This record gives sequence, C-alpha cells and structure tokens, in this order.
Amino acid sequence: MPSLFSAKRLIALLVGMIVLVVLISFSLRDRGNANIAESLIKDVVGFGQSLVAKPTHFVVERYKNIEDFLHTYEENERLKARIQDYASVQAEVQQLQQENAELKELVGVEEDLSDYEPIRATVIARNPDQWDEKIILDRGAVHGVEANMAVMTAQGLIGKVTLVTNRTATVELVTTQNPNNRISAFVAEDETIFGLIEGYDEERRELILRRLDTNANVVEGQKITTSGLGGIFPKGIYIGEVTEVTSDDHGLTKLAYVKPADDLLTLNQVIIASRAMPMVSGVDGQVQEEEVVEGEDSE
Repeated sequence: MPSLFSAKRLIALLVGMIVLVVLISFSLRDRGNANIAESLIKDVVGFGQSLVAKPTHFVVERYKNIEDFLHTYEENERLKARIQDYASVQAEVQQLQQENAELKELVGVEEDLSDYEPIRATVIARNPDQWDEKIILDRGAVHGVEANMAVMTAQGLIGKVTLVTNRTATVELVTTQNPNNRISAFVAEDETIFGLIEGYDEERRELILRRLDTNANVVEGQKITTSGLGGIFPKGIYIGEVTEVTSDDHGLTKLAYVKPADDLLTLNQVIIASRAMPMVSGVDGQVQEEEVVEGEDSE
C-alpha cells in the first residue's frame, strides 16, 4: 500500500514536470498573441505593478519638485545677494567718481587762491529746518578753521563759516534769509559796477543783488563775482549769473536776480579759504601776521 501511494506521487510529479516543460517551451515560442494563462498572469502582475508604481512615481516627482524648488530658492537668494552687492559697489563707485571729479575741480580752485590757504572739507550734516541756509563741515579749529572764513566749491561761492568747534564748522550759505548777510560783488565784465548780495528769493531760488546804480548797465547773462572788499571773500570768486534786472521798491536803485553758481542742495566737497594778511607795526617796523576778521556787514 505505501509503495502504491509512492508510485502515484512519482507519476504525478513526472506529469507535472512534463506539463511545466511543455508550458515553458510553449511560452518561449515566437508568438504574436499570449494564451489565456499568460494573459491572466500578465494582467494580474501588471495591475499589481501599477498599484505600486503610481504612488512611487507620485512621491518621487513631488520630492523632485520640492528639491528643485529648494535649489531655485537658494539660487535666487544668492542672485539677490550678488545684485545687492553689485548695486552697493556701483553706488560706491559712482560716489567715488563724483568725489574724484569734485576734488579735481577743487585743485584748480586752490591754484587760483594764491593769497589764501585753502582747507578742504566735506559736508557731513544739514539741518532739515535750515536746509537752504546752513551746512556742517568735518573741519574745525584743530584744522585751522575760524569764523568768517569764505567757503566755496569748484563752481563758486556758497557761504561763510559762522560757528566753529574743535572738529566741525557751521557754514551760513549765501541763500540764507539772515538780513545781516551781505556780500560785496561786482559785474565780472565791468568791475566798476558794484552791488551787494542781500537776500534770497525762495520762490525763484535766486540771490538778490541790490544797490546797483540806476545808470549801471547790468543785463541778463552777466557774471557776478566777489569784489574782495571786507577781507572775508577773496576777489573774483564766481557767485552766479544775472537772470533779470529791475528797479527796487523805491525806484532809486536797480536790483538783479542772480542764479547761484552751484546747486546748494547737493553739496559734498568744499574749500574753506583761510587768509592771514601781513600788517606793518608802527612801533618797531616789524611785519606781523594779523588775521582778518572784518565782516561783510560793515559794507
């Protein structure tokens, strides 16, 4: 009995192997269509693979998108930093170029001030309430700056020093509304025509040249310069250009409107003119240096 059962098992095993070999050989044949068994197996396996592949692809794509987004964000931040650095460098270069140009122009001004000792200075502050009237420079008493010294740019006169500390100086601009601020001036084309810069027209943004003789031949376009009288402002510093000539309120003298030489709203580099005039003493005949502090108010 046991041997018969073993024989049946052996026969079944051989039959199974034969069937398997036949199926394998049949499946390896070059056929255009799969049989039912192959189709069923392939469809089941394909469905299972699709169930696994779709979520996997979804996760992979989302992870890749997130990774690309992070890389894009980092690259964008680096580009922003470079743009900011470039803008900062460009602004610094422009500022240095402007300062260099101004300093080159100031060298020419220094050469013209043969009787004066020029002191270079930089505008470091302005009072918002007196923007058109005062500026503060980075030079003071330790640099030789004193009150009543003339201040100018390469374009022309801008004002005079009114207050000095050890390391700063306050400058009253020619556009001040201070009624005591007067500048003796003449017409560059005819130095016999004198007048006084007194006052500033805020609406026109122009200086007012008063006390011109009624017979003075002053016309639009003429240049106005300092006369050098008073000892504060050197002679021949350009003040501005005449834009209009009219009579004063009483009709006794003429007045002229003068466009300032420089844009006083954007001042940067300036020159302070320091002058010491030699005076001969009547006691021993020795030459002594005596600082001129005479104000233009006396004119």
